[in-house]
Amino acid sequence: MSPNSNSEQPTQQEQLYSLLQIVILLTVGVIAVWLIGDLMMIIFAATLTAIILKGLATIVRKHTHLPHWLALTIVLILIVGIISAVILTSGPQINEQIIKLKHALGTQVGTFRDRLHNNPLGDMIMNYLPNSIGGGSNNSNAHFTLGSRIAGSMTGFITSVFGVLGTIFVVFIAGLYFAASPNLYGNGLLRLFPGRQRPKIRKLLMVGGHALWSWTAGQSLDMLVVGICSFIGLSIIGVPLALALGFVAGMANFIPYIGAIIGAVPAVLIGFSQGNKEGILVIILYCIIQFLEGNILSPLIQKHTVKMPPAITILSQTVFGTILGMPGLILASPLTAAILAIMDASTPKLKSDEELPPIE
Repeated sequence: MSPNSNSEQPTQQEQLYSLLQIVILLTVGVIAVWLIGDLMMIIFAATLTAIILKGLATIVRKHTHLPHWLALTIVLILIVGIISAVILTSGPQINEQIIKLKHALGTQVGTFRDRLHNNPLGDMIMNYLPNSIGGGSNNSNAHFTLGSRIAGSMTGFITSVFGVLGTIFVVFIAGLYFAASPNLYGNGLLRLFPGRQRPKIRKLLMVGGHALWSWTAGQSLDMLVVGICSFIGLSIIGVPLALALGFVAGMANFIPYIGAIIGAVPAVLIGFSQGNKEGILVIILYCIIQFLEGNILSPLIQKHTVKMPPAITILSQTVFGTILGMPGLILASPLTAAILAIMDASTPKLKSDEELPPIE
């Protein structure tokens, strides 16, 4: 047997071992998503929270040169202070408007459904819709079904105090521990991989973390601008509950594209309850906001953050939303941003002669 064959044998075994490892990891990943998808979304949300806290602490350290634990403590104090100030100054007003918004949505959905049934074309459309979303015959139960579903989907997560606050508490506490000792948990994850793969995995973890921080920072600015513009525009038009509607629009914009529709529907319904003129003005307002957001604000943000193609974003929301429900829909975009960044860092770039020809 030649020396070359002896030296090649371990290489083939290593390749087979790597292939088996990849297959096992993919299999375990698919089974985990299928069985404990909700738990995985909580873990990912905690990781995202940790990245946000660590990123803010890094900014504080950059300007103050304080140790990590002290910078993180300052960030926590600022966050708690801002939330407390908002609750003390505007909390009762926001809560009251959210409750009124939920009831108003249920009422306006029933009224809108009556208008559709009074129109031949609208009646035909409603008859073809399933009963689960208010279609079928015109009766009070259908009113309640559609109204409660839309109102619940728009604002129910805010009023379901125990479920939402309990999950947020778990996510925040876990994220705080992750942010306080990122090396401890990161090194523990690296130990699950063979020694020769750890440098590459370490690099990919850092790329994914940077992508999540960039996406979150950009999307937070986007949400803030959309929320403020919605509140100001609705106040000028004279739509009631403008503060709550602006808050819903800003929060819904965490979900790109789909969130814009989710945030606009309550405002449009409340607008039409004041009159056709107000309803049309609300539609125009949200179209202008989304046009400026999509053509001016987002391109400026994406110069410094992760750029995700619209088709990939929408498809990822569909896939993760179908598999994991509402948590998957909410977290689909940051998860996709991290996956795209990792794939970009782990795959070779295309040469010019390998790329598809441009469309003429």
